[in-house]
Amino acid sequence: MTIKEVEKETGLTRSNIRFYEKEKLIEPSRNEKNGYRDYSKKDIETIKKIAFLRTLGISVEDIRLVQSQKAPLAEIIQTQTSSLRLRIEDLNRAKAICKKIQKDGSVSYDSLQPEKYVADLPPYWSEHKTIFKLDSVGFLYLWGSLITWTVIALLCLALAILTYPDLPDEIPIQWSNGSAVSYADKKFMFACPLAYLLVRVFVKPVIYTKMCTVFPRGALIAEYLSNYLCFLVFSAELFSVLFVYGVIKNIALVLFADTAVLIGILVFGILAPAKWQLIKSR
Repeated sequence: MTIKEVEKETGLTRSNIRFYEKEKLIEPSRNEKNGYRDYSKKDIETIKKIAFLRTLGISVEDIRLVQSQKAPLAEIIQTQTSSLRLRIEDLNRAKAICKKIQKDGSVSYDSLQPEKYVADLPPYWSEHKTIFKLDSVGFLYLWGSLITWTVIALLCLALAILTYPDLPDEIPIQWSNGSAVSYADKKFMFACPLAYLLVRVFVKPVIYTKMCTVFPRGALIAEYLSNYLCFLVFSAELFSVLFVYGVIKNIALVLFADTAVLIGILVFGILAPAKWQLIKSR
């Protein structure tokens, strides 16, 4: 069966079907005569099951666990049921408060008094800590922004331009145990800004697709990781310059610093603003 026939049989788009293939949730055989994918009836049923579970909010990763028999479907459904129940309770609570506000007539932003609708605010904030965690990613948005990517890209380009005249004809590009094991023409410095574009144009969409199927803030995580990859490129470029001038000899120190930055930004971005929200509520 061709993919066009699968589209007609399942009612799903080609992009959906290809995505399930890419995630290895389905693996159709190949027609020996023309090399095209040949979907079986079993593949059709599998696609329907995957699509159905996705409509229930079950992640691709959980579906993969079920398929590989690493987790029973009943357990995944139970977990999702509990998650949905909590969300429904939160929505019903919010709905009730909205009705109270509506009964008060034309309440404006200036006249709104939260204490009128919630007796004790600190416990109420605690009940909604999930929302505050989502709000707390503001700093991560900054790191994952196009502006940040542009700044790092310009720094990378500026480093190449400023150091190029004084660099030796060949610069180290690979290291082992504090010694350079591979060299390249110093023009290689300008390959780093090019790598930035490659990350942004080609790598980021792949990360985006992966993250958005697993995490609620997948787009933000994709931006964050893409910029972090660019930061690694800049670090490697900077290390080459510092290595040439004998300032630093071990790239492990640079990688350790990069990891510290990655973890530090994540921790600060997720925890610090949330604490600030609670402090302001007191």
